Amino acid sequence: QVQLVESGGGLVQPGGSLRLSCAASGFTLDYYAIGWFRQAPGKEREGVSCTSSSDGSTYYGDSVKGRFTISRDNAKNTVYLQMNSLKPEDTAVYYCAIAPLITYYSGNYFVKDEYDYWGQGTQVTVSS
Repeated sequence: QVQLVESGGGLVQPGGSLRLSCAASGFTLDYYAIGWFRQAPGKEREGVSCTSSSDGSTYYGDSVKGRFTISRDNAKNTVYLQMNSLKPEDTAVYYCAIAPLITYYSGNYFVKDEYDYWGQGTQVTVSS
């Protein structure tokens, strides 16, 4: 059974850091585009970052570029999102999802309909 489980969310002060994990089970993350998305209350789900499992290349949304880093641990079949210099506007539920590799190489990094499987989400709250 294909499953994605996010963890690592929590409450952090502005300027702080968190590392989110997305653990995959029932399949390996090879040959997929893996994306991180977030959804704040009353807002649409937006793309945060995406990576290709084929060559490790990455893509970031403008609002997180330079602050967030996506990475993958093949041995653990897990993808991470390191979030630094967090801001209150980063508050949201964060989701990971997988899509066919063509999603990444066609530039459709954050087209939600391209993603086949989603995790349940983890809450990130940035507040003093």
